[in-house]
Amino acid sequence: MRASPAVQISLQRFGAWRAAMLVLAAAGLATMAAWLLGRELPVSSALTMLVAAAMVLTFALAVSLWRVRPQRLHWNGQAWHVDEVPGELLVAIDLGPWMLLRFLPDGQRRVRWLPVQRRGLESQWHALRCAVHSPRSASEP
Repeated sequence: MRASPAVQISLQRFGAWRAAMLVLAAAGLATMAAWLLGRELPVSSALTMLVAAAMVLTFALAVSLWRVRPQRLHWNGQAWHVDEVPGELLVAIDLGPWMLLRFLPDGQRRVRWLPVQRRGLESQWHALRCAVHSPRSASEP
């Protein structure tokens, strides 16, 4: 079996990711607000504060996930690199025109999540998909 060719991609577009974060955050906030406002029984102040805190945390999480900085993804036929840092890349979600990739830098425990969409990468999309789904070389453990 042939190895996939080298691929070098600049990840700069995150419209699908941001739209998904907006929808999920809005759904979560609307659900909590509807539950809180729709209660027939009086709601204790402690429960009100807990729901308010959950709403603030949901909003803060959505804002933190909204911000994604541009990155360079590189496959040299042997190893994956993100911004010149080598590591292991796995596909977490593949929806066809959109993928969520899990990158674990070598020697580190902190995972980096890379939302990748076809828009803006049309000419390189097939090569990227081949590279992320191709089996690793036999020399790897």
